[in-house]
Amino acid sequence: MKYLWYIALTCLFILLVWIDLPENYRLKMTLGGRTVDTVLNPLSIDTNIYGWRLKKEFVTKYGLDLKGGSHLVFETDMSKLLSSDIPDALNSSKDIIERRINFFGVSEPLVQTIKAGDKYRIIVELPGVKDTDRAISLLGQTANLNFREQLVLNVPDAGTAAANRIYFSPDSKLKGADVKKATVTFDPNTGKPQVALSFSKKGTKIFADLTTKNLNKPIGIFLDNDILTAPTVQQSILDGNAVITGQYTTDEARQLAVAINSGALPVPIKLIEQRTIGPTLGAAEIQKSIYAGVIGLVAVALFMIVNYGRLGLIACAGLIIYGLLSLALFRLFSITLTLSGVAGFILSIGMAVDSNILIFERIKEERRKGRNLETAVRLGFGRAIDAIKDANFTTLLVAFILFNPLNWEFFPQLGLIKGFALTLAVGVLVSLFTGVVITKKLLQIFYKK
Repeated sequence: MKYLWYIALTCLFILLVWIDLPENYRLKMTLGGRTVDTVLNPLSIDTNIYGWRLKKEFVTKYGLDLKGGSHLVFETDMSKLLSSDIPDALNSSKDIIERRINFFGVSEPLVQTIKAGDKYRIIVELPGVKDTDRAISLLGQTANLNFREQLVLNVPDAGTAAANRIYFSPDSKLKGADVKKATVTFDPNTGKPQVALSFSKKGTKIFADLTTKNLNKPIGIFLDNDILTAPTVQQSILDGNAVITGQYTTDEARQLAVAINSGALPVPIKLIEQRTIGPTLGAAEIQKSIYAGVIGLVAVALFMIVNYGRLGLIACAGLIIYGLLSLALFRLFSITLTLSGVAGFILSIGMAVDSNILIFERIKEERRKGRNLETAVRLGFGRAIDAIKDANFTTLLVAFILFNPLNWEFFPQLGLIKGFALTLAVGVLVSLFTGVVITKKLLQIFYKK
């Protein structure tokens, strides 16, 4: 059993190092007269499992302050609204733009509204998005979603390309407002991704008439004048629930669902400012943050070794695993690192050793009472766990308040604060795991009287 733990910890260490490798890392060294010169990259997965494509690249995503991105300012046209309706229209526009940002897969975007005189504006900052034109086309469109019937034309020459082309009527009775929700589901028979639609009460009746009238014919789904898809009606749909099937990948189905859900902006908007901004802190500050993290890690390691000797060495091994595991989780869940997020991670390094200190002090107390090592370790872990849980729970509670996942107005709502809270929470949870589980196993395997 002991050797199985050797193998498990070794495999875990190798996997974490592989995931945490810097991108395009050049390894150049000489071994036994033989020179090794190669470029290493982090682990990436791209495979198909029973028809499901699994694709994941383990890379670190940086925020606008470290990486740069697109900065857009839109001005809304509120001239046709009553003054009492302006706040709702502005917030609704902001929410729709945030949903459209999901199309990019951008983490930690900044979307905020401001009032300049009698003008209402929406500011959008997209970290890492340098294709400003594409961002404008997606975020700024009014998005008039509608469903159109096939238009039958009398083409004299059946052999022409026009005869084989499908035309759709410009008129539509079924609008995007009639769609309650579009979600990605999977066909229970084939496992292939599809898009499920549910309609409002009004939309259900219109869609029932539309599908009954157009049986075995395509219905075009248009966003403004651009066709998203044209599924063929297989049967009359009377209950307001339909699925769009086809040769979609999971990403394609997700993008279609996002486009359908994006809805129409309640007011027209126009772009008044655009620019691609460089990182405000950049590579130099990332490097300084790394240095600060390394210095903090070394300082904590020296403290543990000086105070606890061999126990401290084992704690340092657990601390290294903690650092590797934290970064791996950042990459696994695509957590965007801002400078404040890096600060939260560095802070959690010092907190990561708290569990070990509580445990080791308890073990020393048990040893002073004359108990053998095995009993002292067991009792030390058992009696320290309550204090560890309480300490970590209070920190997680503060991180929850700072992150404010429910966007309560009386809590902070700034992206930088959320970045700090998220990395701090991840660090606390990982330190709890490494302190209680990993360190305990390392003690049982390596520490001898």
